[in-house]
Amino acid sequence: MTTFHILGFPRVGAKRELKFAQERYWRGEIAEQDLLDLAKALREKNWQHQAAENADFVAVGDFTFYDHILDLQVATGAIPARFGFDSQNLTLSQYFQLARGNKDQFAIEMTKWFDTNYHYLVPEFHKNTEFKANPAHYVNQIREAKALGLKVKPVIVGPLTFLWLGKEKGEAFNRFELLNKLVPVYREILTALAAEGVEWIQIDEPALALDLPAEWLAAYQAVYAELSQVDAKLLLATYFGSVAEHAELLKGLAVDGLHLDLVRAPEQLAAFDDYRKVLSAGVIDGRNIWRANLNQVLDLLEPLKAKLGERLWIAPSCSLLHTPFDLAVETQLQANKPELYQWLAFTLQKVEELSVIKTALEQGRTAVQAQLVASQAAADARATSKEIHRAEVAARLANLPEGADRRKSPFAARIAKQNAWLNLPLLPTTNIGSFPQTSEIRHARASFKKGELSLADYEAAMKKEIEYVVRRQEELDLDVLVHGEAERNDMVEYFGELLDGFAFTKFGWVQSYGSRCVKPPVIYGDVARPEPMTVRWSQYAQSLTNKVMKGMLTGPVTILQWSFVRNDIPRSTVCKQIGVALSDEVLDLEAAGIKVIQIDEPAIREGLPLKRSDWDAYLQWAGEAFRLSYMGVQDDTQIHTHMCYSEFNDILPAIAGLDADVITIETSRSDMELLTAFADFKYPNDIGPGVYDIHSPRVPKAEEIEHLLRKALKVVPKERLWVNPDCGLKTRGWKETIEQLQVMVEVTKKLRVELG
Repeated sequence: MTTFHILGFPRVGAKRELKFAQERYWRGEIAEQDLLDLAKALREKNWQHQAAENADFVAVGDFTFYDHILDLQVATGAIPARFGFDSQNLTLSQYFQLARGNKDQFAIEMTKWFDTNYHYLVPEFHKNTEFKANPAHYVNQIREAKALGLKVKPVIVGPLTFLWLGKEKGEAFNRFELLNKLVPVYREILTALAAEGVEWIQIDEPALALDLPAEWLAAYQAVYAELSQVDAKLLLATYFGSVAEHAELLKGLAVDGLHLDLVRAPEQLAAFDDYRKVLSAGVIDGRNIWRANLNQVLDLLEPLKAKLGERLWIAPSCSLLHTPFDLAVETQLQANKPELYQWLAFTLQKVEELSVIKTALEQGRTAVQAQLVASQAAADARATSKEIHRAEVAARLANLPEGADRRKSPFAARIAKQNAWLNLPLLPTTNIGSFPQTSEIRHARASFKKGELSLADYEAAMKKEIEYVVRRQEELDLDVLVHGEAERNDMVEYFGELLDGFAFTKFGWVQSYGSRCVKPPVIYGDVARPEPMTVRWSQYAQSLTNKVMKGMLTGPVTILQWSFVRNDIPRSTVCKQIGVALSDEVLDLEAAGIKVIQIDEPAIREGLPLKRSDWDAYLQWAGEAFRLSYMGVQDDTQIHTHMCYSEFNDILPAIAGLDADVITIETSRSDMELLTAFADFKYPNDIGPGVYDIHSPRVPKAEEIEHLLRKALKVVPKERLWVNPDCGLKTRGWKETIEQLQVMVEVTKKLRVELG
């Protein structure tokens, strides 16, 4: 028998049911029990989908109301003490306050989950942190699934990865010192899971794909020697990269099985050729939406099956959290792009693929001949499709002039020309880009897409919203304005809809964090810009005011990272194609009189390869793609970029190499910690550290913003410091937005007087 299992499943529901219920609960429109009941129903549907395709285990414990690492903080008693909450008796309201903040405390810091677009809540570890087991989250889900007659496999992130993903707070210390206190608590949690009668427990250690320090790697042996004492078998799951360099360590660990990501790193299989325990082969891509070539997968697995027998397990490469729910509902895509539709597989289709693979391994390929023929036909059609390759795009990229990605003059010369016409006050204020996406905006967009609203009426509605945004910014006395992005459904999807080479789904949502979901475009072919995308909106906004209007674009790396990217050519080539296409937009904005242009790149850090040995190559092409996006602009055009919710300390030379005139960054949740790194590096250009957290509805106190700005002024010359929120305001309401920005502007004006 070949065991087929899933590492994790999407949480938000096929139609984002959890998202909408959470937000209604936060607004006080439904009771807590209503939210709990809906969540229970979603979990059961997830398990039934797995069981229906004959999965041998259903994954439990992976469902979360906000974030699985936050759940683990609760389970280990490691929630931030500053909230004053009892982790053993945490209410659902308190749980959400940890994630979203409250009137007294800012939310737990958030950052990217490895190199994905999922965000986790960063554990805060102190020298005196005490851990205490609370396994209820996992135990309750085990009981729910077993009550349905299902065979379960609980999923939990391992102690070394959990500790690694956290941050030290307060008195200086090394969080590794906490490991000896953490492991007994993990053992207590695992013992509680084993007491529920589970046969296997999946423990995820994706940190093994990173460059861990020697002492962390050495600790794995002792940690798992202790954890293996529980009365259940342990499957150690690795993913997102190769762990071949740790093969001898992993083969000697006191665990009963090992999962390898053979999509991201197929070459690592050779290092485990002599592995003598259960080997879980991650052969279906859990990070992308392309249909697998099942014949090629079987070519890999059949020799393994012959060798390993019942020790061979099959699975996706990682949790399916990162893929949309169901391709079958994409009837519009099927009608408009039937060829592309045949190349895709979402979560439910990936589970079906694994079921086919299991049947083929058990009964032979003839038992699933029809499915294999269809899979091969789709692969062959994609390889030979004429929709994908455009000769003019390849020619333009190949024939760029030397130095196309470099500004005409160095920053010192450019900023002098820019300041001469901008004539901004000290500590200029601006917003990152978006303003609240109100129900009126969403309704107008939905009505337009349904054909219930004419193009003229839709554009009139958007212009009305833009004027409202401009007038509110004028009243607030912000210095550099934005048009608010009312016309944009999403900062990536909007551009993808206007670029060639992109396709779109209707229900292809994936979770980014909490209730925030994104619907990534599908980059299936060569990318080009057929016509201007933002110019008329920015021109209209500028016509409403005498203040400077900032044009807003999403950068090539972020468009790449936040899309499902074709896998038939290098990602670097796709990224440069996007950069060149965006440069046409930048030059059109400049020609239209929009001479402050922000090109957002919040995803540049998340695209960084997990192994440092691969960093330089990535940073080289990512930086080139970004600089290509503004190639040809004049010195007096000011290029901004924005980055958020990532760690940049170790790539600051590459960030400086982007050569943006102004960079804005998220810093409020980390108390300006990131800004200190920019200062130590002596970042050469202007910088705008975020002074309040936009993911919380709370209005910051004046003293909080003043504290952050005074910290900033200690490390950034006042002439180079901008003032702005952490990120865009799309998810906020208007009342809190106005109040938040009022505090920001008032504090800024106070400091201007003080600074003379």
